[in-house]
Amino acid sequence: MTSPHQVYGPETNNLVLQLRKNGIDQVILAGMAANLCVESHLRELLEQGFEVAVVKDATAAAKLPEGDGYLAAITNFRYIANAVWTTDEAIEHMGLN
Repeated sequence: MTSPHQVYGPETNNLVLQLRKNGIDQVILAGMAANLCVESHLRELLEQGFEVAVVKDATAAAKLPEGDGYLAAITNFRYIANAVWTTDEAIEHMGLN
C-alpha cells in the first residue's frame, strides 16, 4: 500500500510518463522549497522537453545568514524557466479569470 503523502522527486516517480500519457506538454510549478524541490522539478521537466512556467509568488524558500534561497531560486528561474509569473498571471494564462 502506498501512502498518499509520499514524497515525490524527479527520479522517484512517473510524473513525466503520466504527463505524456495525458498529452500534457506545458507545466506550471509552485511550491514551498523554491530552491530545492521546485527548481529540481523545473530542471527535470525542461530536460524532458516540457514547457515550464514558475509562479513566483506561490513559492518560498529558507532565508539563512549565508543567503536567501528564494532570491537565488528566482534568479535561476529567470534564466532557465520558459516563464516566471505571478499567481494572477498564471490564472490569466489558464483562462480561469
